[in-house]
Amino acid sequence: MEIWAVLLLALLPGLGNFAGGMLAEFGGASPRMLNFALHAASGIVIGIVAVELIPAALEGLAGWWIALAVAAGGVAYVLIEAGVERLQQKKGTGTDRTSMWMIYVAVAVDLTADGVMLGSGTAVSLAFGVTLAAGQVLADLPEGFAAVADLRENGVPRKRRIMLSASFILYCVGAALLAYLLLRGAPDAAKLAALAFAAGLLSVAAVEDMLDEAHEAREDTHGSVLAFVGGLALFVLVSAGLETVLGDDPHDPAQNEAVRSEGERSADPAA
Repeated sequence: MEIWAVLLLALLPGLGNFAGGMLAEFGGASPRMLNFALHAASGIVIGIVAVELIPAALEGLAGWWIALAVAAGGVAYVLIEAGVERLQQKKGTGTDRTSMWMIYVAVAVDLTADGVMLGSGTAVSLAFGVTLAAGQVLADLPEGFAAVADLRENGVPRKRRIMLSASFILYCVGAALLAYLLLRGAPDAAKLAALAFAAGLLSVAAVEDMLDEAHEAREDTHGSVLAFVGGLALFVLVSAGLETVLGDDPHDPAQNEAVRSEGERSADPAA
């Protein structure tokens, strides 16, 4: 049954992204709204990295392993970005279309990282996976809004915009299922390393692409900064609230060990 829980959790960020995209498609999107949405999304993503992913990794991995995993995630994102830029240059596309596809890649990579994060997080703890999914729904609403607004600004037809927006769901679901299937029986260190890798991907996507696109949409104001801080604060509140409601702290090694021991006893017929 747990694999169905992973599937459901992975659908949530993708559907949130699609809902944000349809809001931009049918509700309109001004440059100011786009700027604010991307700042809020970046704040939420940074909150996920700072409040959930890195603290969880610190409980079970040495610092240098975490540093390597985070760096690997960041390098992977940079390589993907460089590859897309090279392909766009070979096709002779202009700067605007390159920017359009880079925001698509930024969101696609972020949804893939969401999937890796949710798959590995749920392998650690179902409650942990729920918290991560809730945070990503909050982040993906403005991300989807920004992606569709950018596609529309670059003259992409409506039918294609909707199809591209819907395609983001596949990245998250596919990556989550793959990560869960690979990691459910793996050592805890491997699961935590996957979380740190996702943290590297998400950090680069938030800082280098989302914020860069926000600055291109409109010059920053004090409201932009408040949107970023608001997104960060919102995720902290959501994380704390869900931890209280679910009664499961994924950062407590003693609690996690007790849960694992109980699971092992339940799976042992002789127990």
